[in-house]
Amino acid sequence: MKIIVDIGACDHPDKMVRGAIEAANEYRGYDIVVVGDEAFIESVTGKNVPANFFVEHAPDIINNNDVPTRAIRNKPDSSLVRAINILKTSDDAVGLVSGGSTGAVLTGATLMIGRIKGVHRPVLASLMPTAIDGKLVCVADTGANVDSTAEFLAQFAVMADIYVKALFGIENPAIGLLSVGTEEHKGDERSRATYALLKELPLNFKGNMEARDALTGNYDVIVCDGFDGNVLVKSVEGTAKMVMSEIKKAMFSSFKSKMGALLLKKSLKKLKGKMDYHSYGGAAFLGVKKLVVKTHGSSNEVSTKASIRNIIRMYEHNILDSIRDGMAREPEQSENCGE
Repeated sequence: MKIIVDIGACDHPDKMVRGAIEAANEYRGYDIVVVGDEAFIESVTGKNVPANFFVEHAPDIINNNDVPTRAIRNKPDSSLVRAINILKTSDDAVGLVSGGSTGAVLTGATLMIGRIKGVHRPVLASLMPTAIDGKLVCVADTGANVDSTAEFLAQFAVMADIYVKALFGIENPAIGLLSVGTEEHKGDERSRATYALLKELPLNFKGNMEARDALTGNYDVIVCDGFDGNVLVKSVEGTAKMVMSEIKKAMFSSFKSKMGALLLKKSLKKLKGKMDYHSYGGAAFLGVKKLVVKTHGSSNEVSTKASIRNIIRMYEHNILDSIRDGMAREPEQSENCGE
């Protein structure tokens, strides 16, 4: 079985290549196929590569300035289009990891691979750390759909529930609906309609939640519109960077603080690792017919390897079949809600 890694248009393609090599060394049962400029990839890898590491030459890229639908159609030799074509046409292709343009990755996956039957809109599901050691929370959606209906949000909850079960082995994930208050009547009309739908689904729905509770560890899944989810995740990432920067400045502000930092070195290193979003891998694009992970544009070795690991976990837990089953059991919605 093979996993495709698209390195086109990311910030650090060399780091993604090295991360792919690390994954190939660890996951010997899978072939890792890196798609991009062959000469560049070979300049990073040299001649000594694992037997399960392969290169697919694709000299062109789709960048953030390209219009996704037009670029997918007009750039057949781009790394992303080549990677998606391999994923689509190869029966033994498990999934795709891409650090390229988010819009192009999501558009390409939706148009070229297609949605699972019954899925109104695929959802981008990101992971964040929580106050409970070792526990992550999944935020769905974080940018795939910025104007969602209540029906879309209800499906996001179903798919994220399946994802969390597969990835972390949580039997009954706690699901919260992001809102401006915890009471059932809080939020706009869409929030209230979504609340009503989630109450009727066979999920462990805990009701509305506020953004300040996102990292408490009380929730396994946070359901929200892609606009709100994107703001939430980036706000958390920005806050984490600021806090770590302030801690570092405080550590070196005086002789006494430096001595204290030495005593706390191990704990501070653990905290830094916990707040590093690279270690959790990219966001899974749930609802399309193959496994796709959109990793950060600034991905390094750690996030690339983690994204590949998440693809393997989803594949080995048959998440695509679980989503198909979940969609088949869903009550019929309006014929136009997926258009």
